[in-house]
Amino acid sequence: MAHLQLTAVAGGGRDDEMEEVALLGPYGGDEGAAAEEEGEAGMRRVQVRVTGMTCSACTGAVEAAVSARRGVRSAAVSLLQSRAHVVFDPALAKDEDIIEAIEDAGFEAEILPDSSVSQPKSQKTLSGQFRIGGMTCAACVNSVEGILNKLPGVKRAVVALATSLGEVEYDPTAISKDEIVEAIEDAGFEAALLQSSEQDKALLGVIGLHTERDVDVLYDILKKMEGLRQFDVNSAQTEVEVIFDTEVVGLRSIVDFIEMESSGRLKAHVQNPYVRSASNDAHEASKMLHLLRSSLLLSIPVFFMRMVCPHIPFLNSFLLMHCGPFRIGDLLKWMLVSIVQFVVGKRFYVAAYRALRHGSTNMDVLVVLGTTASYVYSVCALLYGSFTGFHPPMYFETSAMIITFVLFGKYLEVLAKGRTSDAIKKLVELVPATALLLLKDKDGKYVGEKEIDALLIQPGDVLKVLPGSKVPADGTVIWGTSHVDESMVTGESVPICKEISSSVIGGTINLHGILHIQAAKVGSGTVLSQIISLVETAQMSKAPIQKFADYVAGIFVPIVITLSLLTFCTWFVCGSLGAYPNSWVSETSNCFVFSLMFSISVVVIACPCALGLATPTAVMVATGVGANHGVLVKGGDALERAQNVKYIIFDKTGTLTQGKATVKTTKIFSGMDVGDFLTLVASAEASSEHPLAKAILDYAFHFHFFGKLPSPKDGIKKRKEEIVSQWLLEVAEFSALPGKGVQCLINGKKILVGNRALISENGVNIPEEAESFLVDMELNAKTGILVAYGGTFIGLMGVTDPLKREAAVVIEGLKRMGVYPVMVTGDNWRTALAVAKEVGIEDVRAEVMPAGKTDVIRSFQKDGSVVAMVGDGINDSPALAAADVGMAIGAGTDIAIEAADYVLVRNNLEDVITAIDLSRKTFSRIRWNYFFAMAYNIVAIPVAAGALFPFTGLQMPPWLAGACMAFSSVSVVCSSLLLRRYRKPRLTTVLQMTVE
Repeated sequence: MAHLQLTAVAGGGRDDEMEEVALLGPYGGDEGAAAEEEGEAGMRRVQVRVTGMTCSACTGAVEAAVSARRGVRSAAVSLLQSRAHVVFDPALAKDEDIIEAIEDAGFEAEILPDSSVSQPKSQKTLSGQFRIGGMTCAACVNSVEGILNKLPGVKRAVVALATSLGEVEYDPTAISKDEIVEAIEDAGFEAALLQSSEQDKALLGVIGLHTERDVDVLYDILKKMEGLRQFDVNSAQTEVEVIFDTEVVGLRSIVDFIEMESSGRLKAHVQNPYVRSASNDAHEASKMLHLLRSSLLLSIPVFFMRMVCPHIPFLNSFLLMHCGPFRIGDLLKWMLVSIVQFVVGKRFYVAAYRALRHGSTNMDVLVVLGTTASYVYSVCALLYGSFTGFHPPMYFETSAMIITFVLFGKYLEVLAKGRTSDAIKKLVELVPATALLLLKDKDGKYVGEKEIDALLIQPGDVLKVLPGSKVPADGTVIWGTSHVDESMVTGESVPICKEISSSVIGGTINLHGILHIQAAKVGSGTVLSQIISLVETAQMSKAPIQKFADYVAGIFVPIVITLSLLTFCTWFVCGSLGAYPNSWVSETSNCFVFSLMFSISVVVIACPCALGLATPTAVMVATGVGANHGVLVKGGDALERAQNVKYIIFDKTGTLTQGKATVKTTKIFSGMDVGDFLTLVASAEASSEHPLAKAILDYAFHFHFFGKLPSPKDGIKKRKEEIVSQWLLEVAEFSALPGKGVQCLINGKKILVGNRALISENGVNIPEEAESFLVDMELNAKTGILVAYGGTFIGLMGVTDPLKREAAVVIEGLKRMGVYPVMVTGDNWRTALAVAKEVGIEDVRAEVMPAGKTDVIRSFQKDGSVVAMVGDGINDSPALAAADVGMAIGAGTDIAIEAADYVLVRNNLEDVITAIDLSRKTFSRIRWNYFFAMAYNIVAIPVAAGALFPFTGLQMPPWLAGACMAFSSVSVVCSSLLLRRYRKPRLTTVLQMTVE
């Protein structure tokens, strides 16, 4: 005990990892999830910015290089985001190993500082180490341990007398560190939290780091700060990366401490990772634009000298003048083109060298081959002409114009690819830059307000939200009433009323009144951050259809080079054998040059980039568009599966129905007074959490007091205590029986409240009159709740859950789309058939327990059909995981639903149609992209090779081939951008109806 140390909670890190897997990863079933959970424990995840990738072959090379490293579990690379997501074992590999692997593959790499911040953190159990003063003997230790172990939310507590330390494992959602400290102090001891197992990482920008002395001051300040576990100062970029214990110190405290201890000389601020990423993208576009301008300024004079000057006598005469053995015009072209070829075009040579060094090929190899062949030939022709007097044609302008057009295409591509991530940028912009923090004095009274950076908000802060301003963080309203527009996050167009105890979402807009909210979730834990993280991860994932493009990209360049050599050899051999007339070759040229130009055109016109961009650009736009409509997709694979859905299985309660059960009928068969009957039933149901129990309580309360049951603003537990103390009877030996009902003792007699099975199992006889009444109710879509007291049947209640108003129309719409709807419910057959008939579903599976829903799904999957499951994401998790496409509907702010492939934020069935329609539209666009990319290469390569020349006399110059290549990839990206115009399908359109 003397050596008591803070240890990681068993499973703590695993919970953290699996939280992210649950939010972002695909699921194939419970066993797969369990295996994945087991394997993810202790793994480190990093995101790496990779610079220099141009096509699918590049992403494949990076993935292969990283995956080959020891300790790397998985690597996913996104061409559009220029990122790699790597999961590895920190015991076997380090961040530096990942960087080295990528750089060895020929690309630049940088670990993104926001890698761990972007992952939602929600450990279910924390381990905290507390200093406890005032203990003198073993009795004190036992006293403190006893107090701590009795606290709600505390899993385990161990106290060491020798070190005056205590280690407590606790659930932070049930009890806070301050409450633990308060409990110890109430017992007569001193207490303070030293450290916990929770940690977070942040990147701070520091203003005032000018000299080494300033850096030393910052080091000294950070070293003496409690709760700061690790820090790394980058004086070159005036940044410091900090890892800190969130239970001990907050980000705002760190920023304030730096400013206070430096007497205002150093001022720190949180670097927004998304703004930083946007600035990197802007830098990339700016760099590409600078290269393009340089190339254009140098290439235009070369093109002018080649095409225009020969028609202007005095300029032509000047250019033909000799400077030694060389003509002035030729020397000028040589100098200008050399700069373009080796200075501006250096990036192509570097990228091509790195690719070839690792045995892969990409577009840069083709550009280098084409331009170098043209340049080398032109230099040889120049030297040959200067020494022999015979001047063969030179094609300096060809290499210069090819590089210019390729850079122009790349610049347009960078701009277009930036547009594909507009959805994430819009989500990031929802977060306000500042927030109004309400300040308290020692007595807890509000004494003023202070404007702070929204990134410095801490859990527990009380914030003031003015009318027309954005809510700065997720939290709860503690004062005021207003309406809040949540459409930008949930897609719900109607403003939501907010009053005391209502939850609010960061980034939404307060419309009317002033609100005071208490921040609950900040940073990566907010709904908005999780949505952004989910969308980003979905955009990182590869749809299965992309495997085709990756395969083609791997063999594309070698095939093109082979075709180019074949083209050269064919034309050259035919020319040497006189197979075509000499008139085809110009007088100033020869057979070799004539064949070489065709060969260069083939190399330059071929474009592997268009194939590689066909799928990821469309998936990126589609996931962003879906997020804007409240439909969150967890990856390209889910998007691809949803287009082929044949069967769609609906849960009844809360999915097809509103999930708001109400009592419609009460029938007593024992002569008991109605009021006494309702009091008896409500007393039994008061301890149940089932939705039907709440409906019975509401009905009974209204009967007695002619009002609504008090709203559970202060928590369900407090509400129930109030009800019991006011009018309900005392209950003993309560037990809930899943799928059947509840049983307990009231006044010493056993009461049963539940379905027919519960009553029959306990040997209670149901009168014929009651049975007949029950059947009639069930045929009218009501669920019967039977009641027996003291071994005698005393009455029943009819409960109904109204259908959603759009349910019938959506079901009909799905049928028109070729999707077959099925309803699965645990309710009885009569009620299930009545609901199915009303909604228009013909295939019904009733009296199915939660575990049985999985069997129903597998029965539909036997013939290879794609099956979708729509449920609430909580009770239906096994079924959602078993389905090919799991859709969790009505998620609201709970977007971290584990088993779902799609998360439908709104509780509206129309979004099911939107999800399937978006998938179909996306993959229709992807097929068109592939068609354009394939058709371009299939048509362009033969034309460049001169297939039409014998019939039309048309020859494609290499510079024009370069222009075609540059614009082919841009056209594919622009094609994907058309998905931004996607609009949710109107039900009238789906039903092929005409509204008069």
